[in-house]
Amino acid sequence: MDRAVNDVESELSAMFAEAGVRGFLYARDLDGPAAVGVSPDDPVCLASVFKIAVCLGYAVEAEAGRLSRTERLAVEQRFRDGGIGTSGFADPVELSLRDLALMMMSMSDNAATDVVLARVGLDRVNGLLAALGRTETHLIGGCVELLGSLREQLVGADTDTSTSTDEDLEAAMAARAAAGTLMELDVCTPLRTTRSTARDTAELLAQIWRDEAGPAQACQEVRTIMGRQIWPHRLSSGFDDSWRVGAKTGTLPGWRNEAGVVEHAGGGRYAVAVFTRCERPDFRNPSADRVIGQAAALAVGHLRSLSV
Repeated sequence: MDRAVNDVESELSAMFAEAGVRGFLYARDLDGPAAVGVSPDDPVCLASVFKIAVCLGYAVEAEAGRLSRTERLAVEQRFRDGGIGTSGFADPVELSLRDLALMMMSMSDNAATDVVLARVGLDRVNGLLAALGRTETHLIGGCVELLGSLREQLVGADTDTSTSTDEDLEAAMAARAAAGTLMELDVCTPLRTTRSTARDTAELLAQIWRDEAGPAQACQEVRTIMGRQIWPHRLSSGFDDSWRVGAKTGTLPGWRNEAGVVEHAGGGRYAVAVFTRCERPDFRNPSADRVIGQAAALAVGHLRSLSV
């Protein structure tokens, strides 16, 4: 006999607690009404999960002919934060818009993200979200705005944040965590930053996978790009090779997230959004990473049991 939804939600909550995080989850069957959630309507910090909306905005604009996928754009130095991909390149680089979108989604390249967002337009992305009924999802800017706010609040407005080292930021975060004020940072507070809910994020994915978020070709492009993400340590860790996963991670101090769609080779597809909040700023937190996949697998397993 299938477990009651309440039992599954209680098990999910216990799983998050054991991992030392507060969890926010919403999973839904894309081809039926079944769904399960834990605090699915509480505001969460999207972190880099916001790049799904940027990718959708790019694909919709490209399909409408308002921009060209092959247009070549320079990744300006002001967008680079020393991270991965073009964010950490030492030399000038220029890529096509579609390749920038791939870098943005596959490895969460922050500089590529900001180039794409600047080309598409923040207002267009937020307008698209509103038109799709995603009223709980809102972007305040790109990675420059998010990381700039983080650095400024950690090292002080009077400091040249461009010269602050990773060690400076880690020390400042540790001090904030020790004082119990880490999660008071703007980027860690949903209503003061780029935000959504687990339900709204999963519903956006459902619209993309059902060709309801824009022209079918645009939705297909987003799905294809999301299927090329390289990170296997969160959502994907809960599923074996009989599952296809298209997803996007997101990380900020105290927040570890991933949202995506999992599709089984034998049938069945499910949108899952998992957000976790922890008072510790640890750069590495295996238990928090792992529980994202574990919780997603439990939720999807429950939904799948309802259809067999």
